[in-house]
Amino acid sequence: MSAPEKEVLLDVQDLRVEFRVKAKQPLVAVKDVSFKVYKGETFGLVGESGSGKTTIGRAIIRINETTSGDIYFKGEKINGKISSQLDRQVTEKIQMIFQDPMASLNERAKVDYIVSEGLYNTRNYKDEADRKAKVEQALSEVGLLPEFASRFPHEFSGGQRQRIGVARALIMEPEFIIADEPISALDVSIRAQVLNLLSRLKKDNGLTYMFIAHDLSVVRFITDRVAVISKGEIVELAETEELFRNPLHPYTRSLLSAIPQPDPIAERKKKLILYDPSQHDYSVHKAKWVEVKPEHFVLGSDPEIAEYRKLL
Repeated sequence: MSAPEKEVLLDVQDLRVEFRVKAKQPLVAVKDVSFKVYKGETFGLVGESGSGKTTIGRAIIRINETTSGDIYFKGEKINGKISSQLDRQVTEKIQMIFQDPMASLNERAKVDYIVSEGLYNTRNYKDEADRKAKVEQALSEVGLLPEFASRFPHEFSGGQRQRIGVARALIMEPEFIIADEPISALDVSIRAQVLNLLSRLKKDNGLTYMFIAHDLSVVRFITDRVAVISKGEIVELAETEELFRNPLHPYTRSLLSAIPQPDPIAERKKKLILYDPSQHDYSVHKAKWVEVKPEHFVLGSDPEIAEYRKLL
């Protein structure tokens, strides 16, 4: 599919997020980030802990306030002050699956209430029978039994809790789901089940995902395109296989070198590439966001971009 045929569902332009600290300089968590998410794709956002990826996800869903920049969903600006009608539309059409299934569920509430919370907030059900039917349908879609609705979160395993979190998002019938490291808190044996569940739901429900992660091997399995973020800046963006074949930015190459190898001999022989941010000298040539080949973008100065082009 060529780029002009793709429908842009989410458009982030020069997004900046700062957190105010008393009597100190503001902490800049996200620095002028821009990217697009196309309808029907799984867009990966990858980086180390503290790189700003979760902050971006929370800014899109209006949990974090934006300092500057614009976020457009289906052509409408959704950050800053918006109408109550548009705010409700964002609540319904954009949902988030949180990282920690232990912390993101209310331990004092039954699953029936947890999954229904979005419905209660938007009054998006006809009557009590309709609400219960929607809860049953959402639980069924994620492979949980209807009778689980009467139980509390502490009665479930980590994998089951995360499925409850997915059901809570699905019941709103969203178009766009932000999955914030949805498997990082789960046992290895459960991770594949949740990833396969997300893939099946995407196909069945026509969903678009933004998949936030630090594990590149998982990202390769589930995403169509990947943006690599370091200290609040996106340093490289490309189609997933293109990024793995031709990583250009030193930070991307560093992340890829850390992926565990299934072959123990290859794992012992591999060389880790350490990333040193001080290798970039932007005092004379400022860093620019450049498309070095179709759909492959990288951040760098003019001399760096010239070197990156030689690697292609």
